[in-house]
Amino acid sequence: AALRQAHAEHGSKSWRQRGAAWAFGTTVGLAATLGALIMAEIVGAVDAAARNLALAVTVPALLFMLVVLIPWLECRSLVASAGWSFQRTAKGRLPRVALGLQAALFGGWLFVFWSMGSVVPRAEILLRAVPPPTTEHGGDKARAVLGSAGEDLTRACLERIGVVGISLMALLSGFASVSAPWHTFGRAEARRRRPLTDADLNRKQTGLDATSEMLATKRHRLQQLQRKVAAAQESGKGGKTGGGLVGLVMGSMRGQSSEEAEMQTLRMEIAGLEAIEANLSSNLALMKSQRAASARASTALGRLLLVPSYAFSAYCVYRILATALTTLRRASSPSASFASSDPINRFLGLLARHWDPKLDQMAWARIISFALSGVILVASANSAIQTFHLFAKWTPGLLRHAQANLALAVGQVAATYVISASLLLRSQLPSEARSAVGGVLRGALTPAFVDGWFEGWFLVGSVVTALGIWLGGKIGGGSEVDWDLDGYGMEEMGAKRS
Repeated sequence: AALRQAHAEHGSKSWRQRGAAWAFGTTVGLAATLGALIMAEIVGAVDAAARNLALAVTVPALLFMLVVLIPWLECRSLVASAGWSFQRTAKGRLPRVALGLQAALFGGWLFVFWSMGSVVPRAEILLRAVPPPTTEHGGDKARAVLGSAGEDLTRACLERIGVVGISLMALLSGFASVSAPWHTFGRAEARRRRPLTDADLNRKQTGLDATSEMLATKRHRLQQLQRKVAAAQESGKGGKTGGGLVGLVMGSMRGQSSEEAEMQTLRMEIAGLEAIEANLSSNLALMKSQRAASARASTALGRLLLVPSYAFSAYCVYRILATALTTLRRASSPSASFASSDPINRFLGLLARHWDPKLDQMAWARIISFALSGVILVASANSAIQTFHLFAKWTPGLLRHAQANLALAVGQVAATYVISASLLLRSQLPSEARSAVGGVLRGALTPAFVDGWFEGWFLVGSVVTALGIWLGGKIGGGSEVDWDLDGYGMEEMGAKRS
C-alpha cells in the first residue's frame, strides 16, 4: 500500500510538471499567434476568412488559459504548498478539504478578476458597446443575440486582462526599477567594505550540502516508518475478526504508537530543515552573484562594461522620481503623464514622427513608455532575481512556491503583456489601423486611464520593494547581507562532518 502511494505521489508530481509545461507552451504560443495576427491585420497581409478562423480558435483558447486553467493550477499549487495533499485517502475518498480550499481560492480569483471591470471608465464601456441585432427571422435573431452576448463577454474579458496586464507590468517594473539601483550602487559599496572570498562560498556550500544530506536522511527515515505503519495497519485489518464496542473503545484509548510519534517529530524537523535549506540556498545564490560582480569590477574591461548598468540604474531612479512628480501634478492637471516628459520616450517619439510626420508623437510616446517597462524588466532581470532571493531568505515558502509556478507565471505575464500592449496600441493608431485591430481585440482602453493606472501601480511596486529591502536590512542587522551568518549552525556542522 505504501509503495502504491509512493508511486501515486510520483505520478501526480510528474503529471503536475507536465501540465505546467504544457500550459506554459500553449499560453506563449497563443500569445505569439495573437500578436502575429494583430500585426498582419494592421499591414493587411492576411485573408479575412483565414483571420476569422484563426481568431475563432486563438482568442477563446487564450482567454481560457489566462482566466481559468492557469489560475486553477496556481490555486492548486498554493494549497499544496500550504501542506494539504490532493491524494485520495486510505479509504479511497477524495480530499474534500484540499479541493474546497482550491475552489475557494479560484472563486476569489474570479471575483477579483471580474471586479477589475469597475475601474474601466464608464464612457469607454459605452463607446465600445455594439447595437442590438435587427434581423427579422426569430432563429436568426436568437443566434445574433447569442453571438452579441459572446462578443460582449470576450470584449469584457479582454479589457479586464488588459487592466490586469498593465497592473502586473507596472508592479514588476517598479520592483525592477528599485532592484537595479540598489544592487548597482548599494551592493557595490557593500562589496568594497566586505569583499567575498572563495572561503566564504565554500563554507556556505558546505553548510548547504550538510543540510541537504540531513534532510534526505530524515525523509528516508520518514518513508520507512510510513511503510512500516501501513504494513501494520494492513495486517491488523486482515487478522481482525471484530471486537465490538469494547475493542473500539480500547483502540481509541491506545493513543499514538512510538512510530507515529517519531513520524510527527520527523515531519516537524523536515519542515525546519527545508526552511534552513531554502535560506542557505538563497544566501549562496546572492553570494555567487556578488562574487562574480566583484571579479568583473576588478578589471578595466569589466569596469567599462559596468558603465551601461550605472546609466540604466540612474535612469531607473529618474523614472521613479519623475513618475512620483507626475502623479502629484495630476491632481491639478489631469492630462499630465510621465510619457510626455520622459526624454527617452520623446526622443523615440521624434524619430517615429520623422519617419512619418502624420504620426502622433504623444501617442507613440505612451506606447514607447509601456514598451520600456518590459525593457526595464528584462534588463534588470539579474538584479530583480537577487532582490527576490533576498526576500525569499526571510520567507522560504515564497521561493519554493515561485520555483513551482515559474513557468505558469512567465507564460501568464507574457500573454497579458501582449494583450495589454495591443489594447494600448489600438487606442493610439490611425482610424483605419484602429478598426483593423478592433476586429481582432474588440476593445480598447483610453490613454488617460492607461497613464494613471500604470503610473499608480508602478509607484506602489517601487515603494513596496524599497520598504521590503529596508526591512530586510533591519532584520538582518544592517544594510548589507551578513555573509557571516552561519545558517543556524549548519555550515559549522558541515565543516565538522567533512
